[in-house]
Amino acid sequence: MDKSQMLKGILEGCTLKIIGKTETYGYDIVTQLQSFGFTDIKEGTLYPLLLRLEKKNLISASFKESPLGPKRKYYTLTTDGEQYLKDFHHEWKSITNSVEQIFKED
Repeated sequence: MDKSQMLKGILEGCTLKIIGKTETYGYDIVTQLQSFGFTDIKEGTLYPLLLRLEKKNLISASFKESPLGPKRKYYTLTTDGEQYLKDFHHEWKSITNSVEQIFKED
């Protein structure tokens, strides 16, 4: 099974959820995703995803000072991103419910 295809959309929704909690930066998002069990996620996976989300106007970015070196790019949800996240969560609940119903028979 191609796990990476399945993860692509899920990762978008989870990343938006993390950004929606508080303004944050890439490395912190990776760390949070890993702490929730997405252990295969690396910065090289996340940064192209963040760029796609930014191009879709779901997140906005700004550079801010970092206490540990160069400026960091911080991300926040846009209004479109907030709506997308609500839609994602609704669809996720619907899909997981359907899959659970199918597998419940086992």
